[in-house]
Amino acid sequence: MKALELKIPPALLMLIFGFLMWAIDHLLPMYKQVWTWHEWAARSVFLLALFFIVSGIVSFNKARTTVDPRQPQKASSVVTSGIYRLSRNPMYLGFLLMLLAFVFKLANPVTVVMLPLFIGYMNAFQIKPEERALQHLFKHEYEAYKQQVRRWI
Repeated sequence: MKALELKIPPALLMLIFGFLMWAIDHLLPMYKQVWTWHEWAARSVFLLALFFIVSGIVSFNKARTTVDPRQPQKASSVVTSGIYRLSRNPMYLGFLLMLLAFVFKLANPVTVVMLPLFIGYMNAFQIKPEERALQHLFKHEYEAYKQQVRRWI
């Protein structure tokens, strides 16, 4: 399965999963719920997602390292400040939260099945290959960081 590693940009993957959630919602409309709070929840989670994504990008830009998730070998440093004190993958956490916001927006609980699938795909084909590259580049510094900060949150 190494052929899938680092191939699909995570932002595109989030859009693909969002489309699949939309398709599930349209194929299984009988599970749609009437939640009085779903719009509020969708907006709140969406704003939280934006916070994680933008904070991650800002931290990478401050460190002057690559934001390209398909080329982790081009990283110039291990970013451990800012939002990276809370999560090793805040941008990916933001993408997951975007999908959760979409679950609330659709108000169809069946769509939540896509969230663990997104996490599984990201762990296997994006995050673990990135971690291998960073471990190779930054050895003990990255190992120490991994011991202090969780992968997602």
